[in-house]
Amino acid sequence: MAESTLEVGRKLVDLCRQGKNIDAVEALYAPDCVSVEVFGDEKMPRRMQGLAAIKGKNQWWLSNHQIHGMTVNGPFPHDERFIVHYRMDVTPAAGPMKENRMQFEEAGLYTVRDGKVVQEEFFYHMGG
Repeated sequence: MAESTLEVGRKLVDLCRQGKNIDAVEALYAPDCVSVEVFGDEKMPRRMQGLAAIKGKNQWWLSNHQIHGMTVNGPFPHDERFIVHYRMDVTPAAGPMKENRMQFEEAGLYTVRDGKVVQEEFFYHMGG
């Protein structure tokens, strides 16, 4: 029997709190899952599909940011979806904010089917 949306959400939150984001993708995501960010470019598209692409995006994030702290709250379930609230304190190693410590918040909306995450969508505002 497939895990419930709440069970998947609890496992995802637990792994993210431990800094095991890539483990969460490997264990909880469907092979053809979709990830949608607020922004994207040629190197890091806004929409990605498949485990390899999503694991790569997570690895890029971990490799390009010094993480000083992160809180993960949730999951907040509703039918086949759940939301997780993230609060991060990071210093980017590259890009326009390079070496500038920043704090921001982000919400992730996850859709679950047959006990696996089939889509993640992120919501955040970087100021301006």
